[in-house]
Amino acid sequence: MTGTTTTAPQRTTAGTATLHTLQVLGVLSVLSLVCQAVTAGQLFPRGGPVELHADGAVVFHVLTGLTAVAAGLHRRATRGPRWPTVLAALVFVLSFVQAWFGDRGTLFVHVPGAIVLTIGTVWVAAWTFTSGACRPGHP
Repeated sequence: MTGTTTTAPQRTTAGTATLHTLQVLGVLSVLSLVCQAVTAGQLFPRGGPVELHADGAVVFHVLTGLTAVAAGLHRRATRGPRWPTVLAALVFVLSFVQAWFGDRGTLFVHVPGAIVLTIGTVWVAAWTFTSGACRPGHP
């Protein structure tokens, strides 16, 4: 009787590189959000670093855009799940909607938008450190 052994799927070099890139960008996106929260908290009631908050929004746009690209490349390299790429892209698009409503008169939209962006950004970043991000998936 012959036995067969099965081995766990091996991560590809491309999959490992894209995962590490995605992890770094995910963490940087979360840190960017933390900076945004700190500067936003300083805006009220005494004014505060409006320019710093606006510049931070640009950094957040760039980081979330790069995160979405990295998520797509990681999915392509590993044939992993689609949802992280979709969520990362959605966060990127919503970051522009968030910026559009970034005025004192529209805080009723801006503040809940910040919560949605935080949840999406943290979710993608946290996923990159799970076993689901490390192993190949199904198309």
